[in-house]
Amino acid sequence: MNIGLYQSAASLSALERWQGAVSQNITSSQVSGFRKRTVAFSTVEMGEIQADPKARGADNTKAAMFPTATVGVSFQAGETTPTRNQLDVAIQGDGFLEVQMPDGSRGYTRAGELHLDSARTLVSRDNLPVLSQSGTPIVLQPEGGQLNIAQDGTLTQGDNQLGKISVVKFPDNSQLTPVGGGTFLPKDGSTPTQVEHPSVLQGYLEASNVTPLREMISLVQIARAYEANQKIMTDRDQNLQKAIETLG
Repeated sequence: MNIGLYQSAASLSALERWQGAVSQNITSSQVSGFRKRTVAFSTVEMGEIQADPKARGADNTKAAMFPTATVGVSFQAGETTPTRNQLDVAIQGDGFLEVQMPDGSRGYTRAGELHLDSARTLVSRDNLPVLSQSGTPIVLQPEGGQLNIAQDGTLTQGDNQLGKISVVKFPDNSQLTPVGGGTFLPKDGSTPTQVEHPSVLQGYLEASNVTPLREMISLVQIARAYEANQKIMTDRDQNLQKAIETLG
């Protein structure tokens, strides 16, 4: 078996995963609260190859290593910018807004571009109800006046207190799985806790942590690496064909 040919094919597969992550980063770079997708490269052992074609013996083998790529998420904070919209919020420091998913479970997001639905419930950009610390959706009063959000997440309309936005954190953010729109779901066994002293800014939004220029540079690197591996595969295939024709 031509190990080199299969190793190059595995490299192309890893590069495709990298390209997919970069494409998603560029597409979502203007989405508030979006978290950059990262790619880590490593190798996995798949079988053995002969170390020295001229040597013989049981010890004349070494592991055949194949490249692989693992997609992750960078939770580095994005830049905070003012919008003057009373329903926009940005979290400073650790923490996520807690939202209610369509199936009743809870999701977590840094995207603070909020608005009201037809029932005057405070919802996320994806129309997911934003939850209070009591675990219930936050509903604004029709004639309650302007909404004020304190730094600790307390919401008031006039003299009426509507509750406090639930801001939670996880011991390990790598246990969160992205489900689109800047929303994350925890893996089994990962439980959040309330942030004791949250810092919520009203009238601000946190931008994505993607740098488009760097992503464009990554696309160029991917294209060059892809071309190099394709050439290697073509050369090995031609050499194999010549060997077959010569040996019969």
